[in-house]
Amino acid sequence: MSPADFSKYPRDLAGYGRDPPDPRWPGGARIAVQFVVNYEEGGERNILHGDATSEAFLSDVLGATPWPGARHMNVESMYEYGSRAGFWRLWRLFTKRDVPVTVFGVASALARSPEAVTAMREARWEIASHGLKWIDYKDVPEEEERAHLAEAIRVHMQATGERPLGWYTGRTSVNTLKAVLDEGGFLYSSDSYADDLPYWVNGPNGPHLIVPYTLDANDMRFINAQGFGNGDEFFAYLKDAFDLLYAEGERAPKMMSIGLHCRLAGRPGRAAALTRFLDYVAARERVWLATRLDIARHWHREHRSLAAAAPMIR
Repeated sequence: MSPADFSKYPRDLAGYGRDPPDPRWPGGARIAVQFVVNYEEGGERNILHGDATSEAFLSDVLGATPWPGARHMNVESMYEYGSRAGFWRLWRLFTKRDVPVTVFGVASALARSPEAVTAMREARWEIASHGLKWIDYKDVPEEEERAHLAEAIRVHMQATGERPLGWYTGRTSVNTLKAVLDEGGFLYSSDSYADDLPYWVNGPNGPHLIVPYTLDANDMRFINAQGFGNGDEFFAYLKDAFDLLYAEGERAPKMMSIGLHCRLAGRPGRAAALTRFLDYVAARERVWLATRLDIARHWHREHRSLAAAAPMIR
């Protein structure tokens, strides 16, 4: 590969480099902490939803595999726990402490759970879009993925009364970001794990903000190999991540995301660890608890100038 080829490499490996910007979080906060509750129950793969197979991803049914043309009743009941019990446990936990939350809501799941949507809105949670259906888009044709994106916005607006301003597909394709940029109506998207701070990219409609997400400070690791074996390990990992970012924040403040799922963190043993972490964070000063939309709006106000140097996505 010649030097000229390196200059055309379509990935940004440098980022902010050795001198990341001061985010200037409100109140001089040393860290912005952001909790995501993924609401996917009723939006997962299911032949009832017109899918070819049952769901097999992110449940406590060990070794589950997609069943072609059949329902997997054990997996279904795991997802049902999330909407029937897990969501409400997390909702009570966060609302009792008045902690802001961003929901990554699958549009079809939100449409099937109006009572949960009402509770999210009562709590003033941000409801970002997690797509139309909770499926893997790796092999989905580009035009079909774009059609799903448009339909997700329509169904989301019908279910919540508002257009989503944030987007997260999760299981993306190479076309996902381009589709989000072309749509042009999102204040931010989160299909990235590339930084501890938001960052800009440029597209056909101008600068677009990426607010990175997390798969490490995430309850999905309870069901992954080499993941969390119990609540103490979950708490310890969240605490270690928070403590390091908080210490770094004296000189260079950062952002910490925590990813949760109703059917996973909503289980009692995991929710107990989350409760300990919330209480730990509450005892610290100069911590900004925010939604992702709060963070995005702050970055738009304070750091729009950084977009000039951002890469172009084509």
